[in-house]
Amino acid sequence: MNQPNPPLPRAADQAAPARRWPRTGNPPMFNATIAWHATMLAGWVLTPIAWPWWLAGIFASHVVVVTIGLWPRSSLLGPNWTRLPDTPRNADAVALTIDDGPDPVVTPQVLDLLDAHGVRATFFCIGTRAQLHPALMREIVARGHAVENHSQVHVHTFSVTLPRGLTREIDAAQHTLEALTGERPQFFRAPAGLRNVFLEPVLQKLDLRLAAWTRRGFDTRERNPQRVLERLVDGLAARDILLLHDASAAKDASGKPVVLDVLPRLIETVRARGLRFVTLREARDA
Repeated sequence: MNQPNPPLPRAADQAAPARRWPRTGNPPMFNATIAWHATMLAGWVLTPIAWPWWLAGIFASHVVVVTIGLWPRSSLLGPNWTRLPDTPRNADAVALTIDDGPDPVVTPQVLDLLDAHGVRATFFCIGTRAQLHPALMREIVARGHAVENHSQVHVHTFSVTLPRGLTREIDAAQHTLEALTGERPQFFRAPAGLRNVFLEPVLQKLDLRLAAWTRRGFDTRERNPQRVLERLVDGLAARDILLLHDASAAKDASGKPVVLDVLPRLIETVRARGLRFVTLREARDA
């Protein structure tokens, strides 16, 4: 006698994917900001005649938090990778990260250069740009590189966006990039590196880790490839995270994107100093 097929498991019964990053709770600066605002508002209610002082206290708090948010390499607003983890396997490693793509003209040339030198990089991609070039996104992953989250739209108002807007923006990019590459991003880089006190709770909810950089070439505005290279390699050390751009890259006097001139010389310099390239994911697992 035929046995009935067992019922399919419901979505609610399926195990949730394991988290990559531990929940650490709200960063101290977040809790301190909330407590300070509560104190100022309570004082306002209890002694309204002193409202200028309470208002000044709230304003001062905003100034402090905004100033910290304008410092991309700060960890005061939550965990932030500005260097690779200090592990034995990362003792001779650096990470090359490439932002703002994909670009249909520049990114394929960057991929060819990386292939020619046997280097794997981490591409922080913008969701809306990725949607325009799905084949290029698949090519990035097929060549062994990692794709991470650089927001869905890369809006200039990102650093003053409230939690719901941050969640919508970052989660949209998560879904976009995973759908195009088959891999869910593990890292997030804020547009221009600017953020606010609400970002870390959102990243914890979405199981992402903020990643900034150690050295950048300012290659979106510097047209001299030699100056870009010097900024990247001056004081270069193991565990550094280097930042370049494929989209939005400045062009040299001949009209060539500076990243294409900088990359081969950067790779040669890094290796001449006894260092090797890894992706952020490889550094995390080291």
